[in-house]
Amino acid sequence: MQSTFSADCRQCPRLANFLDEMKSRYPDYHARPVPAFGDVAPKLLIMGLAPGMHGANRTGRPFTGDFAGILLYRTLYKFGFASHEGSASVNDNLQLMNCRITNAVKCLPPQNKPEPGEIRQCNRYLAAEINDFRKEGGIALLALGAIAHQAGLMALGLKVRDYKFSHGAVHALQGDLTLYDSYHCSRYNTQTRRLTAEMFERVFTEICAGLASDSAIQQDQD
Repeated sequence: MQSTFSADCRQCPRLANFLDEMKSRYPDYHARPVPAFGDVAPKLLIMGLAPGMHGANRTGRPFTGDFAGILLYRTLYKFGFASHEGSASVNDNLQLMNCRITNAVKCLPPQNKPEPGEIRQCNRYLAAEINDFRKEGGIALLALGAIAHQAGLMALGLKVRDYKFSHGAVHALQGDLTLYDSYHCSRYNTQTRRLTAEMFERVFTEICAGLASDSAIQQDQD
């Protein structure tokens, strides 16, 4: 079974049929599995849930063109991971530095709710991404929401019960890998203030402190 990402994947019939429906309704939409975006050798890998209907499903780039991307890219820019703070189009020349963004599920699911079997089916892609990420020296994973948290642990062969999801949690994993948790930056979470910009930025402050500490250790070893 193929483990590297394929934009032609149709292994989940419900999702494949839904994307066909989207393409019929919106001919100009990407309406296919959405690849990861960002630095090819990042220190930080951000894991979202799945493409949004009128965001990544439309544009073909994670968190681009939807409400959730507003807070994410603004924060990435503020902390030096992005070349500018807006992300409305794949033609906006946005670049990510030391950061890459992917999703636990690569296809748009109906009602934004992937089924457990679809998460498991797509997990081989995430596992391959995390494996490549580690080989390139990546050390920080950020899970946006509980499903992304669980998918990341599944990809690493770790037990969810050993690493409880909560906003702001920091989990030391195998090797030098650290998993950071945040509520998803969805419209619902931000408008209800379950997640505020200040809360989100505190997570990135933790991440940057961890990256700086690792960099200092590497310099001492050189």
